[in-house]
Amino acid sequence: MRWQTAKVRRNGHTLHGYHCSVPGQCLLSPTREAGRPPDIGVLLLAPAENHLIESLPRTDRLRLRAVCEPVQLALADVLCEQGHATRHVYFPVDGFISLVTVIDGRAGLEVGMIGREGMLGAQLILGVARAPLRALVQGPGAAWRVGATAFHRELARSKALQRHLNRYLYVLMAQLAGSATCLRFHLIDQRLARWLLMSHDRAHADSFHVTHEFLAYMLGVRRVGITMAAGTLQRNGLITYRRGELTVLDRHGLEAAACGCYAADREAYASMQRKSPARPVAQPL
Repeated sequence: MRWQTAKVRRNGHTLHGYHCSVPGQCLLSPTREAGRPPDIGVLLLAPAENHLIESLPRTDRLRLRAVCEPVQLALADVLCEQGHATRHVYFPVDGFISLVTVIDGRAGLEVGMIGREGMLGAQLILGVARAPLRALVQGPGAAWRVGATAFHRELARSKALQRHLNRYLYVLMAQLAGSATCLRFHLIDQRLARWLLMSHDRAHADSFHVTHEFLAYMLGVRRVGITMAAGTLQRNGLITYRRGELTVLDRHGLEAAACGCYAADREAYASMQRKSPARPVAQPL
């Protein structure tokens, strides 16, 4: 990862620091020593924000942020294991997380994805400490992290937080149900197009790193199936793929190639937003 010097104006003050040159991972940090990357403990999150936090009323939002710490999600890190107690809740900002089933002690397939529209640890809202799925970092980037105990405390004192997270639980349940339907009834190329769109939404960049092996693992198919499906999308001019670097060329074409599950996911989130009485936020998907 390369760091470049940066200077921004914020609240009338100039901050000198560094930002990561990788798209979607822009973090600023005050620093005293020139040429030295920032420590994670003093990172300031970029202007982009987690939409669940941002949609809260100001008092609730500031109170929740006060118990959060900024962290950097590293690619392929496992944030929690299926069946283990949840120690932290994560609110991604520009990183994103895959929810993966574990069958007979081995990883099965991806059934959900969390970006800045959501949170990891939603089962705590129901009073359940154990994680139902393995959480794997799929896209590196910034996130807010809060301990389970502090999260429970804030949840108990904030009716607005309860309302927003209850609605998000509905979105997550709809996504999990849609993934099961998608796996059973839709072709690999349709499922791959859906997965690429979901990743494209949360990567906030047209290009991202992904291998055929990882795609096969996420979709629960053989690598040859991914190779054929990706080849079809590439021949149709929707994507380019070379040495693990995938670029989305035609977003609308990719949406047309995807199954209806992708549009259903977006509608579930839009429905939640329409019912929310709090501050409006931009569509994250």
